[in-house]
Amino acid sequence: MWLFCFLLCSLAASLQARLTVSPSSSQIFKGDFVSLSCEEDDSSAGWTLRRNTSKGQRTQCGDGWGEGAGSSCNINMMVYHDSGVYWCESREGPISNMVNLTVTGGSVILQSPVLPVMEGDDVTLLCKTKTTPSNLPAAFYKDGSLIRKQPTGHMTIQHVSRSDEGLYKCDISGHGESPSSWITVTGDTLTCLCFCSFQHSQCDDNLMTVFALF
Repeated sequence: MWLFCFLLCSLAASLQARLTVSPSSSQIFKGDFVSLSCEEDDSSAGWTLRRNTSKGQRTQCGDGWGEGAGSSCNINMMVYHDSGVYWCESREGPISNMVNLTVTGGSVILQSPVLPVMEGDDVTLLCKTKTTPSNLPAAFYKDGSLIRKQPTGHMTIQHVSRSDEGLYKCDISGHGESPSSWITVTGDTLTCLCFCSFQHSQCDDNLMTVFALF
């Protein structure tokens, strides 16, 4: 069974693309440029970038939004209805990680990881304004409670653990408050799912659902 599990995990990993965002932030100022890329080992998989927004479901890059460039999609000027969930999808069915982007017309954003953070890694959050230098003093909050104030607008969380997972935002005095973004902390998902499948029968349906996503 463990050999079967290993083969399934290997297959899932080999089929999965990774969606990256540049600049690497889940919060975007209205009017800013964003590039999204499907990165994969097998370029023949035929990955397509799709999104769900208030304007439509499962629409692909070039279908009324964005400009395709190979495995990338560029959005020259982000607007409010570009807020939503983005992912890469192949003709064979597997999909990549999903990224939630929020477009704001406010004056402050929190730059935080767009992808789940591995346990033990260091994470740096940046509180920045649209028109002034990004080294202003800022206050950082998690789940509505003040964590600490930083003199240069940067805060590093060292050796993150599951307890660091939550909803983060920041505030720059005289400029305003950012929207909130969820930071996910994860371990080796595929290994855990395989263990779940063969040790706990009630997990089987969830396992098949997750494998269907990869």
